[in-house]
Amino acid sequence: MAYTALYRKFRPQTFESVIGQEHIVRTLKNQMKTGRVSHAYLFCGTRGTGKTSTAKIFARAINCTNPTADGEPCNECAVCKDILAGRSVNVIEIDAASNNGVDNIREIREEVAYSPTSGKYKVYIIDEVHMLSIGAFNALLKTLEEPPSYVIFILATTEAHKIPITILSRCQRYDFKRIARTTIVDRLRELMDEEQVEVEDKALRYIAKKGDGSMRDALSLLDQCIAFYLGEKLTYEHVLDVLGAVDTDEFSKLLREVLDGDVTQVILHLENMIMQGRDLTQLVNDFTWYLRNLLLLKSSDNMEDVLDVSAENLEQLKEEAAMVRDDTLMRYIRIFSELQNQIKYAGSKRVMLEVALIKLCRPQMEQDQLSVLERVRRLEKQLASGVVVRQQDTGGYTPEGNFDYQNPVNVAAPGGIDPDGTAGSTDPAKLQQAAPEDLQKIVGMWRTILAQTSGRFRVVLASAVPKFNTEKEDGTLYIVFSDFLGETYVNDPKKAEVLEQIIAAKTGRKVKVKMILQADEHVANTRLSKVQVEEALENLVHADIEIEDDE
Repeated sequence: MAYTALYRKFRPQTFESVIGQEHIVRTLKNQMKTGRVSHAYLFCGTRGTGKTSTAKIFARAINCTNPTADGEPCNECAVCKDILAGRSVNVIEIDAASNNGVDNIREIREEVAYSPTSGKYKVYIIDEVHMLSIGAFNALLKTLEEPPSYVIFILATTEAHKIPITILSRCQRYDFKRIARTTIVDRLRELMDEEQVEVEDKALRYIAKKGDGSMRDALSLLDQCIAFYLGEKLTYEHVLDVLGAVDTDEFSKLLREVLDGDVTQVILHLENMIMQGRDLTQLVNDFTWYLRNLLLLKSSDNMEDVLDVSAENLEQLKEEAAMVRDDTLMRYIRIFSELQNQIKYAGSKRVMLEVALIKLCRPQMEQDQLSVLERVRRLEKQLASGVVVRQQDTGGYTPEGNFDYQNPVNVAAPGGIDPDGTAGSTDPAKLQQAAPEDLQKIVGMWRTILAQTSGRFRVVLASAVPKFNTEKEDGTLYIVFSDFLGETYVNDPKKAEVLEQIIAAKTGRKVKVKMILQADEHVANTRLSKVQVEEALENLVHADIEIEDDE
């Protein structure tokens, strides 16, 4: 006898065996009990959720000569046996993907004139009904609206949005939900006990996850794995090998290498996974899901049910979630989400994946806000760890006492600028009021002044524009913020004082600093240009920063 695939062997034969669709089963049973059976039904839902199986069970139940008290077909009478064997002339299954023309629908219109040879109803099950042509839909309208009393139409589709509204309005619509992962696992465990196949629970959970709410897909994957390891206990590692998947431990190692910025090790790790036969498209999808789990863990403390992972993996995820920032995870997810859409049709999938991983390791390849913030954090981390960088700016006052704006130097009293961004002591009495030409030159050396600040204040200042009023000679330097990030500092006199001290220490000139928002700007000078973020970053660490293109 020929082998029967698991999804065919265990196809539901009764309403009770239809899992995950209790709301639909109950409705259909109640209709049969009360005699309120409709003439047209539309079953919608993703693949493998039981649409066609439920339609066949319903067709048997309404024609069964000996139905049970709760509306189940007996599957023993002649009518049920004929329908199960596919030889009944009262239940006609039509594949709309291959029978989608007007002529096919005309044949149905001619056939409905003949009453059923046995049973009460003549049932037409049209699968993938969204594949019908516009002409075929139009030909079906009148028959669908006013069929003979003994005719029932059951339309099944995975894409209900493609069906004309004129058809939808003539049907009772039932939406089949994705089957819960735990429900799939329980069902698979029952079937494996029946088949006398030993399978690890962890393997079943992974197969259920890959099934993505489809019982048929899960059974097909399980069938494939059993065939490869026939006669052996099916383990989690076996499933990974057959499906070309990657273990979460591998993702954990990969993430840690990315966080370290070790491009060489990341590429070598990818090479190892490829040599093991891992599917690249699936790898991208699984890693994106892995990053999603980390982000959810960081977003809330009560995400265990949503993650649906084992206790062992949950502890590992919590440990790694503490190692990475929210905005970094969002950047990683964005890059891999874009890659998911591109890699499906790419000729060089490996190259695209390698480029994406390098982007994760090197945020300087991108210039969005999240990438810039990560670059700043990495540079600060390097400095904190004692990394020596090349000093860029040297100089100071000339022997004559005139300020050298080309080579400024910190001339503050002993201590200079403190590590927290504040300036050392400078005697105000010895300082001269800055003239307009001094302000212009101070604006020109804004990058050097910016380098003396620290923390979030320094990051926000990097996008601000220094200006001065050419009509007033009041020695005021205006710091104009273009976005909401500067609102915190507009009304903070201490931060303004910090800048005044830094400028005084750098130039020996007394300058009044006033921070304003662009919306409140009242200075007239427009000749000054905005400081570019690359220039600002360059001066944050007093080292050359090279911005690489994505290409």
